This record gives sequence, structure tokens and C-alpha cells, in this order.
Amino acid sequence: MFSPGQEEHCAPNKEPVKYGELVVLGYNGALPNGDRGRRKSRFALYKRPKANGVKPSTVHVISTPQASKVGRSTESPIDFVVTDTISGSQNNDEAQITQSTISRFACRIVCDRSEPYTARIFAAGFDSSKNIFLGEKAAKWKNPDGHMDGLTTNGVLVMHPRGGFTEESQPGVWREISVCGDVYTLRETRSAQQRGKLVESETNVLQDGSLIDLCGATLLWRTADGLFHTPTQKHIEALRQEINAARPQCPVGLNTLAFPSINRKEVVEEKQPWAYLSCGHVHGYHNWGHRSDTEANERECPMCRTVGPYVPLWLGCEAGFYVDAGPPTHAFTPCGHVCSEKSAKYWSQIPLPHGTHAFHAACPFCATQLVGEQNCIKLIFQGPVD
Repeated sequence: MFSPGQEEHCAPNKEPVKYGELVVLGYNGALPNGDRGRRKSRFALYKRPKANGVKPSTVHVISTPQASKVGRSTESPIDFVVTDTISGSQNNDEAQITQSTISRFACRIVCDRSEPYTARIFAAGFDSSKNIFLGEKAAKWKNPDGHMDGLTTNGVLVMHPRGGFTEESQPGVWREISVCGDVYTLRETRSAQQRGKLVESETNVLQDGSLIDLCGATLLWRTADGLFHTPTQKHIEALRQEINAARPQCPVGLNTLAFPSINRKEVVEEKQPWAYLSCGHVHGYHNWGHRSDTEANERECPMCRTVGPYVPLWLGCEAGFYVDAGPPTHAFTPCGHVCSEKSAKYWSQIPLPHGTHAFHAACPFCATQLVGEQNCIKLIFQGPVD
């Protein structure tokens, strides 16, 4: 894809037209070892100088579309290289996937080049020979109209939230997308040969907040309009400074706490706030509270005697995951990533595919499976005593 700079070079007097962005769940603003080239945690789709999509036919009734290809392959046709997301990978740079379950040519996003720039998703992608690439074990069939269709080996699943990407949204139903863009119910397992049932009432059009699961990585689609109403990195940094300016204190040690800068989100710092995730009380780090009858990372809160996980708090820095611009008041359990109340409650209810046929809610910033009654907790800060 073209970067904004390249796009401006082609059309020097115009702002580049952005269709939207794909954001990989499980990363807090960047890959653990940094974003590099086509391998990154966030990928913007801009309008190209010339269309590059499939020409109009009886299969794809789209005029001069533009296609962006997503997959595990590093071959030139792939615009956005995606690798398997490891749960909690922010703190585990060395973790390796022995065998990826993501297809080499997983899917393609086809955008109309005229307003409203509708984006559609199709399974599989074109290889270097400009042929649709499907694995040997992938399900394939001939449609009644005579055209071949198929599914990738482990499937491309899509879920559109009901009500858009807002705090009032509810989870939609996960579906599978075929090579031709038809919508099917899920197979019994991800790689089953028998396809699901055709859902004729639904389409492959992406909307703001649509989730795309590639069996190993889940992508969030944000439209350009949706991003316009989303907080920016500068806004999140301003919220961080606002919290720190209020000088929250450890209620026991009485030392001032401060969220570390966004650029230092990997290292636990001396002033970093910690929290008891069963009650939400925020403290500084300390060694007391261990009990012989609890898990290793569980402590007894000195404020209310509640026993539960005791973890450092990390500010959620990926702005694309926020559904509003509210202050960071809630933490996901058990990872301790902090964001706005409405964002925390939204992601706490979203079932994400896991393994061959399981679903569970996960923190969008690190992909850790959520636990607890609500999957998140309201934080209780103590202000300065002076």
C-alpha cells in the first residue's frame, strides 16, 4: 500500500484518501520488537493512484476496486504481513510460534474508489502468479452459477458488532467468508471440510468495529470516519499526564504514583501504580500481603482484606481500541491494562475465537484471556493527603 507521502507525491494538491485501518489485537501500539515495513500492528489503507482490484465480472460486481492483501506470506503481493499473536506478547519478545495457523494468503480487503468507499472482505489472496491461492486441504466447491468458490484451510471469520463501534454496541454473530465473499455459518471446527450454511441475508461489507479473525491473529477494522471520532495518541498522553498531575498516592506507603511514559511501556518503574484486581485499590509496589493459602501472584489488600491478583497497571496506548475518549478508570483482569470505562466494558463482552472452536473475551492490548466476574475492575485511586 502507499504511505501518505507516496500518495501525496501522486496527487500533490490533495490530501490522501484514507479508506480505514486494520489494527491487530494483542499489541499496545506497536509490535514487541517494533513495526517494520509491511509487518506492523496497525495498517492504513489509502487510495492508490490506479485501481488494482479484480476487474468487473459476474463474480465481483465492483467497478474499478482497490484490493489490499493480508496474510502470513512475505511475498510481494501481500500488503500487510500478519504473524500469530501470542497472549501477553508485550512481555514475551522471545516467544516463538512453532507452526503458524494463519494462511499465507489469508484475505483481501476490496475498497470502492468512490464515496462512500465501501470496504468488502474476501477469503484468500492472489499469489505471485496472480492466481487465488488455497491450500490442498482447503474446502472448494462449484456454485450454481458455475463459478468456483472455497474457504481457506482454517477460515476467515468476521463479526460485525450490533450498533457499530460504540459503548452501546453488542457483539454480533461470527460468520465465515468465502473466496467469492459469500457469508456462511461457522464450520464445526476451523479446518473441517464441510462448509457451513449460506447466509443470504448478510454481506461481506465491513463496518466500523468489524473484527476479522485469521486463526492466529484477530484484526479490528476502523473506518476513516470512525477514526475521526476516536481519541488520538496525543489525547491518551494528555490523560496520562492529567492522572499523574493529580498525584495519586499509595494509601499505605504514601508515596506518589505515576504512570510511565507511553514510550516506556515495557519496563516496570519505581513509581508505577499497582492494583489489587479483586477490589480495585491502587497501591505502589510492596512485598507484604502474601498468604500461604493463595496463588503465587495473589495478595491480601491492606485496605479491605480482599484477596486477589496484584499486578502493575499499564496504560492502554493503542487509540484504535477505544470506543470513547473517557478517562482511564478501569483495568482488565488479570493483565492490568487500563483504559476508559466504556472501552473496558465493550471489550469485556466481545467473544474472540480461540483455538479450533472456542471463544473467550480477551484484553485488546495484550490478548490475555480475561477472568473475573466482569472481566474488568474499576480502579480506586487515593489522592494526596496534603
